[in-house]
Amino acid sequence: MSQPCVVLATASYDHTIRFWEAESGRCYRTIQYPDSHVNRLEITPDKRHLAAACNPHIRLFEVNSNSPQPVMTYDSHTNNVMAVGFQCDGKWMYSGSEDGTVKIWDLRAPGCQREYESVAAVNTVVLHPNQTELISGDQNGNIRVWDLRANSCSCELVPEVDTAVRSLTVMWDGTMVVAANNRGTCYVWRLLRGKQTMTEFEPLHKLQAHNGHILKCLLSPANKYLATASSDKTVKIWNVDGFKLEKVLTGHQRWVWDCVFSVDGEFLVTASSDMTARLWSMPAGKEVKVYQGHHKATVCCALHD
Repeated sequence: MSQPCVVLATASYDHTIRFWEAESGRCYRTIQYPDSHVNRLEITPDKRHLAAACNPHIRLFEVNSNSPQPVMTYDSHTNNVMAVGFQCDGKWMYSGSEDGTVKIWDLRAPGCQREYESVAAVNTVVLHPNQTELISGDQNGNIRVWDLRANSCSCELVPEVDTAVRSLTVMWDGTMVVAANNRGTCYVWRLLRGKQTMTEFEPLHKLQAHNGHILKCLLSPANKYLATASSDKTVKIWNVDGFKLEKVLTGHQRWVWDCVFSVDGEFLVTASSDMTARLWSMPAGKEVKVYQGHHKATVCCALHD
């Protein structure tokens, strides 16, 4: 197989992972995944592998292959893995799970290298662009910063007590973080570098984005937009300069679980319980492609272009 220039993948409760031709909408590869549903997908920086976060393991598949078998399985979590991502050079992977832990994995060696106890079920983990801090959000409403140099929790925030933090996103230049919760609220902080090189949070904005759950929030690569995907079937696009509503993406018939921007921020891919993924033009605010083939809810998507 030739290496695709655009890698687009989705996963569903139908126990499959599908790869799509982004422009034509054709599904060109399906991986059967009978032993678990997939909670999250992430593509490695070099586009060679796709990580599938499952229950309770993470599996790594080759992108440029027809093999249905994973090239590596990472076992250590004891419950649903809800978050997965990679360091910028692809040397290590991080994960967060409903077992209450955040873990770091060296991709060149078997086993978990580090583990941090969050206690409550972890719903989301993001890596700060400085590559030295992980930020996690959990079911009890806690946000924690894990300093990888000090190997400890350096900061803890609780924006709303007993309201689950569903999704976190960090601006590409490391100056802003947004947390979205189950009450449809986004909390925005400016990130400051402290005297001890520790990241400090300065409250910037509180945005009541949706009436239902926010299932994913994501800042665009050009640091211009914030996308919020919701149980109200819509994705809203906010201008981060003042957090004014720019567009409402309508078309999905059920909950929208996930979204991912193209590298230039001109397109957004979304995944929904209506069994589809969709490609949206950001300038037009319109749907330009529907990816149909899953037989149950499409709950996550990954894009590397």
